[in-house]
Amino acid sequence: MRDALLIALYAFLGAAATGLAGAGVLRLIRRRSLTASLAVVAAVAVLAMLAGTLAVAQAMFLSAHDLSVVTTVVAMAAVVSLATALLLGRWVVARSRELARAARSFGDGGDFAAPEGPATAELESLSRELAATSARLAASRERERALESSRRELVAWISHDLRTPLAGLRAMSEALEDGVAADPARYLRQIRTEVERLNDMVGDLFELSRIHAGALALTRSRISLYDLVGDALAGADPLARELGVRLVGDRVASVPVEVDGKEMSRVLGNLLVNAIRRTPADGTVAVTAERAAEGVVLSVSDGCGGIPEEDLPRVFDTGWRGTHARTPPAGAGLGLAIVRGIVEAHQGRAAVHNIPGGCRFEVTLPAAEG
Repeated sequence: MRDALLIALYAFLGAAATGLAGAGVLRLIRRRSLTASLAVVAAVAVLAMLAGTLAVAQAMFLSAHDLSVVTTVVAMAAVVSLATALLLGRWVVARSRELARAARSFGDGGDFAAPEGPATAELESLSRELAATSARLAASRERERALESSRRELVAWISHDLRTPLAGLRAMSEALEDGVAADPARYLRQIRTEVERLNDMVGDLFELSRIHAGALALTRSRISLYDLVGDALAGADPLARELGVRLVGDRVASVPVEVDGKEMSRVLGNLLVNAIRRTPADGTVAVTAERAAEGVVLSVSDGCGGIPEEDLPRVFDTGWRGTHARTPPAGAGLGLAIVRGIVEAHQGRAAVHNIPGGCRFEVTLPAAEG
């Protein structure tokens, strides 16, 4: 038992000395290729065994012949180990370089394509992560392009919508100033109308900027959907009468919701005005509100004739107006973008679907607890 402990001690001391030296070498070459590190690890393993063997041989006074045999065996093991380490290191390095080239491709705006061929579990996992990152970057670039397109569209519409009333205001003010207005009172009424129109546009822009900046502060309170819809219908009734559109709201459940009453009134008002203006005379705009599995669903259905399928995903985009048949006489295409922003701030979602003869806008909100 004592001899076995001594052998183990001498072997450990010899191997430990080699291991410490190997650790120092690894520290010195830690910035070099993985191939060099693997070669050092293989060499340390073999040399540690050789050092332990030599220490035991010196302590146990082995014969020169036996020591020569052991040394020869260890040397052959060292050759094989080093060759294997070099091959493994070159393979791993080559695979890593392929991954680096593939990563540069999607970093420059392309898509990531994982290199073909076998790989270690770690490199395979890295490939999957790079592929997922590439997909996220592609989606982000697509969203950025869509947002940029919406911004350009919005600027074009705003420029057009501002130029028309401003030109009218300038002409009417000049006529009043020069005293050539045939009916000054009518001119003043028209000026006020145009100023209110511009004020509404500026208000929409301000609201949208708050939404995009995340500065929309909500003051939630418990409100009945029945009361919320009733107030919105009463506010939209004069416009509906003027345009000969019937408002229907007989399928509104008295369901409580925790919302900002002012902001949700704006949501319903925008949806109703949008529906009324796009529904022909003698048409019907219907409002429903009911509890569903996913929460509370508010819907506004109109008789606009429907929206082209390719335009449905863009309806809530900033500045979207669709075809000329659906272009409103006023506004900057911000109403539905504001609707989506306010609804999402309430942790809800807004959607639109075509129905026979028109389309239905749906707002889904979380149901109030209790």
